[in-house]
Amino acid sequence: MQPIESIDHAIRVVGISGSLREGSYSRLAVNLALQGAGEVGAQTQLIDLREYDLIFSSGKLGDDAPPGVLRLRHEVSAAHGIILGTPEYHGSFSGVLKNALDLMGFHEFEGKMVGLVGVAGGKMGAVHALDGLRAVGRALHAWVIPEQVSIPQAWRLFDDEGSLKDAALEERVKEVGRQVARFAFLHHSHQARQFLEAWETAPENPGGN
Repeated sequence: MQPIESIDHAIRVVGISGSLREGSYSRLAVNLALQGAGEVGAQTQLIDLREYDLIFSSGKLGDDAPPGVLRLRHEVSAAHGIILGTPEYHGSFSGVLKNALDLMGFHEFEGKMVGLVGVAGGKMGAVHALDGLRAVGRALHAWVIPEQVSIPQAWRLFDDEGSLKDAALEERVKEVGRQVARFAFLHHSHQARQFLEAWETAPENPGGN
């Protein structure tokens, strides 16, 4: 896999796991996606919400928010790409992840590339949870990549080392991370900005009406 050739900056991808459980399959899935991002040259960080001591969102927090909230906002706002991972609970994504998202906003997500991975204990997988996260991404003006991975019966599919027993499925999870990193690079590259500036300032088509 060829690394990203970044000219003027490094691409940073963070992953947020929406589970506080020890040995969380969501955390394992996010870690695999981050490995994929790292394979193409991105700097990566796992945001483990157990370490942030987050309060419940009241919708009124500003710059005087608790240190854990400010830390979360800072680390996500510094990223070019974000991977969100969640278990599916009662047909939706976890309350832990929803609360973390509610403590952030446009400043952290707008214009960022977002990738989604989900796990479930049942055979149906985490499709409903991922649909909900995709709607949240749109609401926050993020670019949610089309590729996503739902892992059904996760308790059967992960080994003791945190890898997936199905090599093709593990490759798909890693590809989510790779795509987040690649699209983030394209979105922020100097060449892409030059193209957009040229396109936006181009003269009107002389053959037009």
